[in-house]
Amino acid sequence: MSDPRRRLSFLGRTALAGVGMTALTKASGRSVLALAVEACRGAADDAGLGLADIDGVLSFSFNNDSVSSQAVATALGLPAPRYLVDVSLGGQAPAFLIMQAAAAIESGMARNVLVYRALNGRSGQRVGSTRAPGLAPSFRYPYGLTAYPQFIAMWARRFLIETGGSELDLGAVAVAQRAWAIDNDRALRRKPLSIEQYLESPMVADPFRAVDCTTEADGACAVLVTSRSQAMDLRHDPVVIEGAAYGTGKRSGLDAGDAMLWPDLTRNYTSIIAEELWNSAGMKAADVDMAQLYDCFSSSVLLAMEGLGLAGRGEAADMVRAGHTQPGGRLPVNTNGGLLAEGYLHGMNTVAEAVYQMQGRAGVRTVQGAQTCVVTSGALTDGSALVLARQQRVAA
Repeated sequence: MSDPRRRLSFLGRTALAGVGMTALTKASGRSVLALAVEACRGAADDAGLGLADIDGVLSFSFNNDSVSSQAVATALGLPAPRYLVDVSLGGQAPAFLIMQAAAAIESGMARNVLVYRALNGRSGQRVGSTRAPGLAPSFRYPYGLTAYPQFIAMWARRFLIETGGSELDLGAVAVAQRAWAIDNDRALRRKPLSIEQYLESPMVADPFRAVDCTTEADGACAVLVTSRSQAMDLRHDPVVIEGAAYGTGKRSGLDAGDAMLWPDLTRNYTSIIAEELWNSAGMKAADVDMAQLYDCFSSSVLLAMEGLGLAGRGEAADMVRAGHTQPGGRLPVNTNGGLLAEGYLHGMNTVAEAVYQMQGRAGVRTVQGAQTCVVTSGALTDGSALVLARQQRVAA
């Protein structure tokens, strides 16, 4: 068992310095490699670094839906890549890979590392309707358990039963995040959404309606990780990595359906990593100024808020409603509209929004005065999280 009191050596010494994103579309008409290269080139340029300065590239894919970091390094023309990593993960990966990049920088294995996610997730292979991988699909399919939304739906229903919630709690998340998305030019879903319109949305897998589900998209997103000292000399204020944790529960990883072996379907991995995360950052949940929470489905937001201690048991939906009454209220959550409204890049764009917010670059969505942000990656039995802090430079 990990020691929740430890502080990883890269914390406070590494930072996110740049973001690159392609347009999010329903049909890019481009190769995944082209999307990845555009996002990575954009992240380096945004930070104020040339490609010759980049010596590390990390990425992830789900069911081989992307391109390798080595291919991207070659397409970028990197002169001397020293740290190339690809992992077979989904939404658990973004914060986890940023941790790996930061550790590589702290150890001297690399100086400047790009972490990206690229896929044609709408016009190509779609996670929401893909045959769920694993050892036991032939046993699941005869009784109708065929797609990823169905697994999460069972968690969501159990959560609502045990917390005394209702479909209106899920609706609160969808409505609140749509309110943020209206001012986000990148978002695929930008039309206002009322709770009445939410209830009229077609059912997908009880209790999920269509607007409870992530918006699958074609696109790519990348962030640049570097040392805190170097970030101080780059284009934007450094976003310092102050806290980090990854965790997984027992009996996970054998099959896509192993989530059903989880002992408590009303809690996810956030409840496992919360103590280590906050201790690593030297703060409490109540100290954070905003949250960018992985939301492949609306219920994931409620589970993460409770798991991290941002909300008490059964109180998350009311906190979401309070923030929605005046976006930027008690605890701003998913200020880009989240994956539900902006688009599904498996949470890489969740990290990007945190960086934009901490650097004061989210336009009218920028939460004034926010200095810290918690970011999560993942929805079920395993996942990762970061605590980020804005490092404002003093003008010479």
